[in-house]
Amino acid sequence: MTTLELFLFITLLVLVLAMILSFVRLIQGKTIWDRILMLNLISAKVVLFVAVYAIFIDNIILLDIAISYGIIGFLTMTLLAKFIMTGGREK
Repeated sequence: MTTLELFLFITLLVLVLAMILSFVRLIQGKTIWDRILMLNLISAKVVLFVAVYAIFIDNIILLDIAISYGIIGFLTMTLLAKFIMTGGREK
């Protein structure tokens, strides 16, 4: 195992730990805004995880998946926040 592979493996482990802690915070969130923030954070960590994993296994195709997931996550959070702000009513 090269130094780069070791570094990437440790990075993946740290990202998994961070996602687990974010998921715990998601469950314990007191307000809806705390939960939305944690969903957004988990989404960003998943994108980073997929990107690092793509480098780790040397598969460039996974980077397209990471970019697509990032765009979908951003749009989802934006629409969810707008829905909550309007109370589900159309303006």
